[in-house]
Amino acid sequence: MNPNMFIKLVIDLIMTVSMLVAMAYPITGNMVHELVGVVLFVLFMVHNFLNRRWYKTIFSGKYKVQQILSIAVNLLFLLTIAAALISAVPISRDILPFIPMNNEMIVRQIHVLSAYWGFILMAVHIGISWGRIINAARKMTGIITTSRVRTIAFRFLAVLIVVYGVQISFERDMGSRLLIYNPFGYWGFDETALRFVIDYLSIMGIYICGTHYTLKYLQKHEKAKA
Repeated sequence: MNPNMFIKLVIDLIMTVSMLVAMAYPITGNMVHELVGVVLFVLFMVHNFLNRRWYKTIFSGKYKVQQILSIAVNLLFLLTIAAALISAVPISRDILPFIPMNNEMIVRQIHVLSAYWGFILMAVHIGISWGRIINAARKMTGIITTSRVRTIAFRFLAVLIVVYGVQISFERDMGSRLLIYNPFGYWGFDETALRFVIDYLSIMGIYICGTHYTLKYLQKHEKAKA
């Protein structure tokens, strides 16, 4: 595998894990949350630097469905993560406690709102690149042949993840987290780290699978028209 591609994949994986840890604020506590936020900021800057050539492609080439979606999602993801990181500065209690704060609740709402939208857009972003991620994983593991049984098994697993993800989205009231209204939403007192990881990975699975298979359908539709 190309070393640059490997580095990008590792950074993206660490960013995804860091995002999940950052979302688990009631479990990790404020200090860990803020430290992970600093890590996310650094990784975010590195990620954009390594992918700086992508910005040149925005105004070039043919605007097919995947390119239009990729541009829109990436720019929105950039804005939401930037909003989450910027709004985190004035409400910091441990790393930057000396910054004066007015209208703290409004800033917290903006922080939570942008963080959750960033989480959803991150999943869509992964879904857009899922084909490349799978191909890279195959090269790393040495799997070069296709298997109908393996394909069916993974698709069945994807269906289970999506079904559970939809159910847990309602249980956790994800809709209100994506609105200014009641941004903190549900958090069970018996919450465990394992339950949190399973639930949020399943929610990510909805958008990863939905984006990936929607793009596959559109690409086949475009080829059929050509």
